[in-house]
Amino acid sequence: MRAFRIGLAATWILACGSPSESTSGEDGGKSDATFAGAPDGAAEASGDAGSPIDATTAPARDGASGGVADSGPPSTDASADADLPGWTLTWSDEFDEPDGSAVDPTKWAHEVGGTGWGNQELEYYTDGTANAVVTGGNLVITATAAGASSLSCWYGPCQYTSARLKTEGLFAQAYGRFEARIQLPAGQGLWPAFWTLGDNISSVSWPACGEIDIMEAVDGEPLRNHGSLHGPVSPGSSTSYNLTGTAPATTTPLSTSFHTYAVEWDPGTVRFLVDDVAYETQTTASLTQNAANGVWEFDHPFFILLNVAVGGNFPGPPDAAAVFPQAMKVDWVRVYERAD
Repeated sequence: MRAFRIGLAATWILACGSPSESTSGEDGGKSDATFAGAPDGAAEASGDAGSPIDATTAPARDGASGGVADSGPPSTDASADADLPGWTLTWSDEFDEPDGSAVDPTKWAHEVGGTGWGNQELEYYTDGTANAVVTGGNLVITATAAGASSLSCWYGPCQYTSARLKTEGLFAQAYGRFEARIQLPAGQGLWPAFWTLGDNISSVSWPACGEIDIMEAVDGEPLRNHGSLHGPVSPGSSTSYNLTGTAPATTTPLSTSFHTYAVEWDPGTVRFLVDDVAYETQTTASLTQNAANGVWEFDHPFFILLNVAVGGNFPGPPDAAAVFPQAMKVDWVRVYERAD
């Protein structure tokens, strides 16, 4: 997830070495904010960066209602919905298990703990169905205060629990289209994310593994999604660059409806999209422009992560108006490769 404060990379290095932490990357404290990619609202030729994303700008694919105003139920025809011209589906989870099911253990693993995850986050990630469960055709990741105080976090008794899932060791792919249809939680201090890390993280650590943040949002900006790339500012550096852009504002908060968040990743290029509207492109050239010695770490397989953090350096803590529990609903996650 988006690295947000200069100097916090050192926190990540310490955390990564802790035996209580997973070898997977932390949610933040990973980048040097000196380096910025596309400015907020940056867009390609697909649209006016200053205009809100509207349902009329997003084409519907076969079997899907499409458009950013889409807040309907999960798709009932997964095979038709997954049909994407020019792409071949290589991996997916439609979350179509019976209500109350845990996530498929052949596709997802839980990360567990309340270490702060390099960002001074407040949640404890659990591995049960209380915080990550399939219901109504969705994966529901819930952040809640209920029962949290019985667990120990880096700051003392925990205030919140949530879930963080990954495909590390189960699935990874280099290049292609990675996408998910998600309805976000709402409230100050919530930090949901759909992102990827290089599958070589256990051997090279972060940021040398690379990181692609496909969906990253905070309720202080309820209408916008952030898309980012992170990698080392120079060979062997433990400090990350932050190539980032922000999607044009939606017409209603992202928590009120489902949206499709995606990247299209090719050698030397990563394009970011919301509801099939491209808003940001990062390339080896944009890296050189923003971080002359930065290393492009996006030419090897990456695995997927889904989580809802609470508090931390990006969103700040929940305020008095924040209401819990809050849930992120994921209709599906799909990965494609370009068709021959």
